[in-house]
Amino acid sequence: MSPRPSSRSAEAAALAAVQGVEADLSIELPGRDPVGARVYGQRARGETVPLVLHFHGGTFICGDLDNGRNVARLLAGAGAVVVSVAYPLAPESPFPEPIEVGYAALEWLYKQRVKIGGKGAQVYLAGEEAGGNLAAGVALIARDRAHPPLAGQILLSPMLDPCAGTASLRNATNDEAECRWAKGWEKYLSCPSNAMHPYAVPSGSLRLSSLAPALVLVGADDAMRDEAMTFAGRLRAAGIDVTSSVLPGAANWPKALYDPEPSGCKACEASVQQHFREFFSATTPPPVALKPS
Repeated sequence: MSPRPSSRSAEAAALAAVQGVEADLSIELPGRDPVGARVYGQRARGETVPLVLHFHGGTFICGDLDNGRNVARLLAGAGAVVVSVAYPLAPESPFPEPIEVGYAALEWLYKQRVKIGGKGAQVYLAGEEAGGNLAAGVALIARDRAHPPLAGQILLSPMLDPCAGTASLRNATNDEAECRWAKGWEKYLSCPSNAMHPYAVPSGSLRLSSLAPALVLVGADDAMRDEAMTFAGRLRAAGIDVTSSVLPGAANWPKALYDPEPSGCKACEASVQQHFREFFSATTPPPVALKPS
C-alpha cells in the first residue's frame, strides 16, 4: 500500500532539509486543494534548526515561489529550514482564503516539525510585502485559536495600510492617485467591510497582546516603511518583544525582496542575515540542563 500524499510531502520536505537541496512539493490540506511549496535550507542529522513558514511577496494579486527565493535563501543562510508556500492569489481567491490556507499550512508544518526541523524545532512565520501581511495575520489566528505555538514572526516591508496613504508610500509613488499597492488591496479585500477585519489588516487589530515576538525590517526609501514601523510600535506598546530596523543600504525595497532575478539588495544581505540570526538566537530557549542522577 503506497503512502498517502501528505506523508510523501512530509518525507520529501524532511529529505530536502537533510540533503540541503531546494525541492518543490505539494502539501495536502484538510478540506482544501493541495498547495505548492518549496523547501530551502539544510539540517544535519540529529541537529535542530529553526523552522520557518514563508509567504512570498507581491501585492496579493501576483507573485509565486520564484519571487520568494531571495528571502527564503536569506533565512536559510541564517540557519533555518524554510518552507515557502504558494498561497492562492486575489482576485480569484480574495480574503479570507489566502489567510486560511496559510494557517492550514502552518498547522501542517507544526505537525511535521520534528521530521523537518529536528527534535524541539521552533516554528516561525515570515513574509515580505503582501506576504508580510499574511504572516502577521496568521500569527493573530494562531493566537486566537491557541495553536500552534509560535517562536516569532519576521515581517519584511509588510503591507499593512489599505488606505495606501502614508508619507513613505506617497514618496515612493510620487503621489500618484493609482498605485499597484492600492490595486492589490482592492482585489484582496474584495469589499470595504473586510478592511475592518484584523486578519485582513493586522495593523488595525484592537488586540495585539500575547502575540509571538516580531522582527520588522524595512528600507530607508521603502514604500512600506511608515506603516511597518507604526505596526512595530503598536506591537511594542502591547507588550510584544519587537526588534525593528530601518536598513539604510536596502535599496529598491520592497521590489528587491521578491524579484526572481539575482537579489537587488546585495549591500544589505549580510545585515539582513545577521538580523535573522540574532532573532533566532534571542527567541530560542536555552537547552534544559539534565539533573545529575
